[in-house]
Amino acid sequence: MARNPRRDLLAGLTVAIVALPLALGFGVSSGLGAEAGLATAVVAGAMAAVFGGSNLQVSGPTGAMTVVLVPIVARYGPGGVLTVGLLAGVLLIALALLRAGRYMRYVPAPVVEGFTLGIACVIGLQQVPNALGVAAPEGEKVLLVAWRAAESFAGAPGWTAPGLSLGVAAAMLAGARWRPAIPFSIVAVAAATLVAQLCHLDTALIGELPAGLPAPSLTFLDPSALGALIAPAVAVAALAALESLLSATVADGMTVGQRHDPDKELFGQGVANLAAPLFGGVPATAAIARTAVNVRTGASSRLAALSHAAVLAVIVSAASPLVSKIPLAALAGVLLATAVRMVGVGALRAMARATRSDAVVLVLTASATLVLDLVYAVIIGLVVAGALALRAVALQAGLERVDLHADLPGEHGDEEHALPAEHIVAYRIDGPLFFAAAHRFLLELAEVPDVRVVILCMSRVTTMDATGALVLKDAVEKLNRRGIAVLAAGIRPGQRQVLRSVGALDLLGHEGRAFASTREAVAGARRHLERAGLLPGPHHPGKALR
Repeated sequence: MARNPRRDLLAGLTVAIVALPLALGFGVSSGLGAEAGLATAVVAGAMAAVFGGSNLQVSGPTGAMTVVLVPIVARYGPGGVLTVGLLAGVLLIALALLRAGRYMRYVPAPVVEGFTLGIACVIGLQQVPNALGVAAPEGEKVLLVAWRAAESFAGAPGWTAPGLSLGVAAAMLAGARWRPAIPFSIVAVAAATLVAQLCHLDTALIGELPAGLPAPSLTFLDPSALGALIAPAVAVAALAALESLLSATVADGMTVGQRHDPDKELFGQGVANLAAPLFGGVPATAAIARTAVNVRTGASSRLAALSHAAVLAVIVSAASPLVSKIPLAALAGVLLATAVRMVGVGALRAMARATRSDAVVLVLTASATLVLDLVYAVIIGLVVAGALALRAVALQAGLERVDLHADLPGEHGDEEHALPAEHIVAYRIDGPLFFAAAHRFLLELAEVPDVRVVILCMSRVTTMDATGALVLKDAVEKLNRRGIAVLAAGIRPGQRQVLRSVGALDLLGHEGRAFASTREAVAGARRHLERAGLLPGPHHPGKALR
């Protein structure tokens, strides 16, 4: 994509117009105030643009981060949140140095869609107090807070705030369908502010804002509280890493020729979160919605994200008296519309219809996001998705009995052909032989009928771990104790080490019972029957089992 400074500057201006009400709204929702949201958008937006790994990424306060911050504010206060942001920045830089960015690709799509749905629900519920025009009740659980706010409204209903919030939300949603290129969020907020001022509506406003960013300071840092804040900082860092890398991946998919560096992106987000708290900003992450606007308006370089931060800095310095007049209900409407637009109905429907496992992971992750918190939700989603994936892989593994009459050629005569089939049984192991599937093999092999030789055809074993090797060794030992010789055929070179480490290879090899091919194993089985006096006279080994 060719660089075009004029287009980048225009994209930055457009993103700033979209970002302004979101930054104000997320700052208010976090509990630190609108000024914190603006400081985050300016400082973190600039730092991430300079040091990040994507040319198109736009960073700042986000709904997902607000979801995590609300309980931290309630428990540790504003100073605790700033300290958490600082610690999260250090952790993100450590992740970058450890080159952990590449592991984002292993997060399953149902987990991503599930926590996006959960975030949307939480953001919507967080807006209930301001949308209804009531004081926010105490509490950390968003469902309980929203319920108490609804009860308070029912006791003394007033329709100014609900009218403003629903009007803004409706204008944004309808406008996005009618003219997607127009930033209806700023239009709707400006209209709501004008109506509130001209009609002298009794509604809560943002209030006075500082004219410019505060001087950088570390006065909030309390060394004695660092130990208690490590766990919240880990949660914030994990979310910042996850959302930023997801956003960068989405941006790459919307363009041709742009590819982000995941480790550099983590480093940039770490620097952004180190810098933002110094100016009173909340922890930040990349913003998918603002990044998408940036791409759609033609951005081709970091200049767009930098100009977005610069425009917001000018607004903070020059227009704070106007911004202070914005009704909180209007910002609630912006975030309600944002929550609705976050829900990708098509993607959710596709995940729900794909497989039962995908549907379970999606619903579980979304529910955990709503009831617990986002980081726990992602962990639960990953664990459940991993367990279901292991189960699916394990079910692909199989132990198939090979019919000697069908697979041995009939050129030796019926009498000679029948004798090996009576005393030899062959099994073919297909798929992975690992901890999730191995014990089924032990149960099936233990039920082998009374024969003299068992041939295990292992050329189709795709992978094997120590558990699989131990179970195989146990099965061989059990069969040996019954007087049944076990021969192995087609062990792959990469699997010999794990078999040797648990002693299974020695168990098969000490009497020459490990063969390179099935043909050789059949010949070995015939020799064993000859020594046992069960196969009279010389014979021809014939062709191998396939």
